[in-house]
Amino acid sequence: MKQPTSFTVQQLYFNLFGPVQAFSVHHVIDSLSLSKLCSLDRAPLSAYFPTHTGIVWNAAAGSSDNTLVWELRTAQFPVTAEETLAESREREQLDMFALTASVLRRGALRYRDSQCTMATIVSGNKTSQQVKEQLKKEVAEMNTQFPGFRPGLVVLQVGDRDDSNLYISMKLKAAAEIGINANHIRLPETATEDEVLQRILAVNENPAVHGLIVQLPLDSINPINTEKVTNAVAPEKDVDGLTSINAGKLSRGDLGDCFIPCTPNGCMELISQTGVSVMGKNAVVIGRSKIVGAPMHDLLLWNHATVTTCHSKTLNLAEQVGRADILVVGAGRAEMVKGEWVKEGAVVIDCGINHIPDRSKASGKRVVGDVHYPSAKERAGYITPVPGGVGPMTVAMLMKNTVESAKRFLQTYTPGKWNIMYTKKKPQEPQQSKPVAQLAREVGLFSEEVEPYGRSRAKIRLDVLKRMEKQPDGKYVVVTGITSTPLGEGKRTTALGLAQALGALLNINAFACVQEPSPGSCFGAMGVAVGGGYSQIIPLEEVSLQPSGQNELISAASRVVMDTIKAHAHYETKLSEKALFDLLVPLREGQRSVSPAQLSRLKKLGIEKSDPLTFTGTEIRRFVRLDIDPETTTDSGSLENEIMAILSLSSSEEEMQQRLAKIVVATNKSGDPVTTEDLNISGPLAMVLKDALKPVLMQTVEGTPVFLHTSPLDDIAHGSPSILADKIALKMVGSKGFVVTESGHGADTGLEKFFNIKCRNSGLQPDVVVMVATVRALKMHGGAPPVQAGLPLPKEYSQENLEQLERGCCHLRRQVENAQAFGLPLIVAVNKFSSDTDAELELVCGQARQAGAFDAVQCTNWSEGGAGALALAEAVQRAAKLTGSFRFLYDSQIPAADKLRTVAQKMYGAKDIELSPKAKEKLALYTKQGFGNLPVCIAKTHLSLSNDPMMKGAPTNFVLPITDIKANAGAGFLCCLTDSTNTEMDDPMWPCFHGNNLYHDSK
Repeated sequence: MKQPTSFTVQQLYFNLFGPVQAFSVHHVIDSLSLSKLCSLDRAPLSAYFPTHTGIVWNAAAGSSDNTLVWELRTAQFPVTAEETLAESREREQLDMFALTASVLRRGALRYRDSQCTMATIVSGNKTSQQVKEQLKKEVAEMNTQFPGFRPGLVVLQVGDRDDSNLYISMKLKAAAEIGINANHIRLPETATEDEVLQRILAVNENPAVHGLIVQLPLDSINPINTEKVTNAVAPEKDVDGLTSINAGKLSRGDLGDCFIPCTPNGCMELISQTGVSVMGKNAVVIGRSKIVGAPMHDLLLWNHATVTTCHSKTLNLAEQVGRADILVVGAGRAEMVKGEWVKEGAVVIDCGINHIPDRSKASGKRVVGDVHYPSAKERAGYITPVPGGVGPMTVAMLMKNTVESAKRFLQTYTPGKWNIMYTKKKPQEPQQSKPVAQLAREVGLFSEEVEPYGRSRAKIRLDVLKRMEKQPDGKYVVVTGITSTPLGEGKRTTALGLAQALGALLNINAFACVQEPSPGSCFGAMGVAVGGGYSQIIPLEEVSLQPSGQNELISAASRVVMDTIKAHAHYETKLSEKALFDLLVPLREGQRSVSPAQLSRLKKLGIEKSDPLTFTGTEIRRFVRLDIDPETTTDSGSLENEIMAILSLSSSEEEMQQRLAKIVVATNKSGDPVTTEDLNISGPLAMVLKDALKPVLMQTVEGTPVFLHTSPLDDIAHGSPSILADKIALKMVGSKGFVVTESGHGADTGLEKFFNIKCRNSGLQPDVVVMVATVRALKMHGGAPPVQAGLPLPKEYSQENLEQLERGCCHLRRQVENAQAFGLPLIVAVNKFSSDTDAELELVCGQARQAGAFDAVQCTNWSEGGAGALALAEAVQRAAKLTGSFRFLYDSQIPAADKLRTVAQKMYGAKDIELSPKAKEKLALYTKQGFGNLPVCIAKTHLSLSNDPMMKGAPTNFVLPITDIKANAGAGFLCCLTDSTNTEMDDPMWPCFHGNNLYHDSK
């Protein structure tokens, strides 16, 4: 048994580690006043640490001169012969090191709990980094579940303050580290309150943004109500937690249904890092600001602390602080709280950031908090430093709130799906439309893109196309029909019913696009409604009887052109060339300048000059004189029709202006075309028509969105809704949605023009064609008596007659062939009337399938709404999965006569065409003028495949006479008239309002 050995701790470390290491040990010992650590328990040290070499150490208390008495007892297993004495000594020294280190650690812990407490530093830098690492993982998980998805954050700043820029850069950097898509919007210091509010509204409505921060202060030269601006942020995107709604929820304890302000939230996270439970503790909050103090009070309260809020006016502040187990200071006063005020062992969270003079710093100042840190750390149990405490946590909690907002968004988010409320049909009750602003939000439009036009309709700005340009298009369905009776066969009704079925019943994004009601009386045989029954657009009086202003603008534009032509013709005979030149290019401050339209005219004339002061006399004469042949001047009706077609075929404002500039209004005496650009009015026309280019948003009976736009007459134009309406709708529905559009009249006229004119201009290719047929119309083609609009139907149409119906199906087969000529899957929709029998309906469906239709289904959407078109919608879904091979009927580069012949033979069944002398002359002129490669638009009756409206069925071997041709160069087609064409209004129809109290019904 070895004798006890006595030595000082310094001697022990000196012998073990040498003078260098011993120096540091001495420093530690001196700092900790090791003499106070010598009251060790007499329990065996083996209870505190394991032994490694079979040697057991016991320590006993020594004197106060830092001497420890150690007793060394050898274990039961002695040193072996193989182990040298030196190795044994080395082993003992290692065990002595382990023992001493453990004693020092144990002593330090005991010292911390003694009267000389030293606070533990709670690092915001470390904790914030942990928070950001966790958020980074959560964002990655979101992206895995929803590929391409990223939480979105917008920081809105007014002005250019350096401190704000610094804070914003920190936020953007943190967002980038986590994977948040952050954007910085900086408005100039001249921004007004309205401009700021408009930006906030736009961000509120953007589904790609989940968090919005308004950087304070708002550094504007104009007065801005900060409270109003802050509360304009949508509560669900208020990741700063500063809106009154979020503050109210927090004060009520609804912590799971609000966003907590970032600084208080960060303080709570730091408190949790200490391991100190908030429950039951006395908490004191110094400061009552809306950003820190007030929400901090609520947070601590709802986490079950007893909370006292103090401020600069609080009496006996030191006494209040001294009772705090948890102290949060956000008063904004440098080192306001003294260390002697702090309760021993308290948790101190310092939110202050202040600057005080310090000559030792290069800047002459240093950052301190609201607590006197050197003295407070001597008494507190835990304390946050400044900087490096609460500051980093504020940014981290901002990121946490943004990610949390994105999570909430994803709970109701289905990629590519609208959050739309459809209206249930209420039989025998008036159908009420929802506010158009609500409908616009449901389909993903922003307020800045919507211009309300009353309660139930709105014009849509074209900016939406630019915003959605990267969005994939949806499926494109075009609805056509067979040659109808004068009463119509429900083509538009079926189109609207199909859109309702796709949307309300199959839960697919669905949009309908239809033409606006034609100008003139809406009280004809087809009624007032757009659509019919439970498949129509509402409110009826707005869509049909209250114009959207489109036709009025077109009439105004037409009058501008006609008045300008008249003025030119008049003054060219009255004024000299110099006087005309002064009118066209006026001298202002010694300078003359030409407009873009005039510059184009100069180039067309071969005058390569842009400075009017350099024009020669000959150049001036050629420039100012149009020499219009009065016999060739267009008429206002034709001009209005072409302008309507231009609106329908334009894809942008720029394209509309280019098309308007190409309108040929006359021919000069040399045989050259005179255009609106030559008249220098294409720019003013574009300004007049700018508003008419916006589609009108409305809804069906069941709340399905509909675009109404343009009404080009089918007999002298292509007769379809606008390209812009279709393009916007295709972007809005997304890749899995459907857009149902219509073509005018039957497949022989409307569908052919839809493909060869509209699709050639738009670049769009439909996925499915739906052809509407009725038993009534096929009986007419089978030999039933003629139908006269406004008079009762002959009895043959209400009685079953399968033979007559089967004879009429020859027309159906021809129209199916017409539709299939374009290479797309075709579905025949048989619109059922109450007088139709099951046998008749089955016969028509069977004939359609035999003719090659993909499917044929019965539809009852007039009486049942979307439910009546469900079978059609399901068939359209199946057909849209097929791969079509779309093709045009003819090549646009072939001669115009060959195009006419192709259409007449393949669509109408004609043997050939016959051009009148006038048509030949016009065709030769237009070919010379460079219009020969335009598509052709044959204007003929829609009541027959031939040019004779009384010729029903599927006529063949007839010659189609072309009597006249007009070049609609702006619209981009040659309008070819037949001798059956009536370009004026149709024969008068008996009005439908007799026996109806429309005013009473609309109230």
